[in-house]
Amino acid sequence: MDNSSKVAVITGGNAGIGLTVAERLLTEHPGLRLCLACRNKTRAQAALDALQLSHPTAHISIVIVDTSNIKSVYNAVTEIKQMYSHIDYIYLNAGIMQVVGVDWNYFWKTLFTKNFIHMFTTGDGLLKEQEEITEENLEKVFTTNVFGHFVLIKELESVLINGTRPCQIIWTSSSNAQKHHFSLDNIQHRNERGGHYSSSKYSTDLLSLALNERLNNKGVYSHVTCPGLVMTNLTFGILPSWFWNLILPIFWLLRIFVPTMNYDTYNGSEALVWLSKQKPESLDPMCKYVSHCNFMGKRYVHQDKLKIDQEDANQLYDQLNTLEKKFHQKYKS
Repeated sequence: MDNSSKVAVITGGNAGIGLTVAERLLTEHPGLRLCLACRNKTRAQAALDALQLSHPTAHISIVIVDTSNIKSVYNAVTEIKQMYSHIDYIYLNAGIMQVVGVDWNYFWKTLFTKNFIHMFTTGDGLLKEQEEITEENLEKVFTTNVFGHFVLIKELESVLINGTRPCQIIWTSSSNAQKHHFSLDNIQHRNERGGHYSSSKYSTDLLSLALNERLNNKGVYSHVTCPGLVMTNLTFGILPSWFWNLILPIFWLLRIFVPTMNYDTYNGSEALVWLSKQKPESLDPMCKYVSHCNFMGKRYVHQDKLKIDQEDANQLYDQLNTLEKKFHQKYKS
């Protein structure tokens, strides 16, 4: 491998925000070596073929990983370490939302109140979720969005650290990351009614802070982003595509007041791609980098101060670390 070539790994890189980030990175960083870390091999190959059409000389690889399955994560780490001696950008983008419906009662009650914008932009209180437990006896949303990525970072640490150039860990968080859904006494959010996705995204915000405390002195920097409201498989899982297309004019109007109404993935990917062009050591780890698009269609990045606590971040890290040791003993001993 040419050690001068930059390397980007994107979990969930075969669709939505992940695929758009992949496309834009190949354009913004000529010579970049790209790894699509995806759950489904057929969809990953289709994404690779599409990217290769627009970037015929690009070096693109596939690694199969399901972040809801820790054994799969360990297997993927082995492959990635064989492929690359250093990673410059690792996008922790794979995520799920186990939505089974919309609470229309809550919608109509809130529609003409001051909480309407909050409900519409975050989905807080609006979405009905179901819990699912994996074969490894872990809560699925927590494992996919948080713990699987934690294991990935922990196991890849030796290739994230490089003496000559930094590594950026870039999380796809959400405006739905709400503290009132998170508890250090129940980090998996098990046996709770709703709030699973929100809890998991608040956890990624905390975890990013904890990683910075431990890895900044080794040249590894972690930051969280928010793509805003974007049409992806997650949103189509809430309501069908025809509904979102029907209310498209409302999106344009709301942009006057709420510039996170990004709608398409290109707008939503702005903050994620912008971070790849910054000096990571100059960025504020206590900020969430949010993709904005104004009424005139101009894209820009806004910095929202994270309302999180370092002690909570450290406690979450310690709990995840303890949990990871159990799986390390099971699969790696």
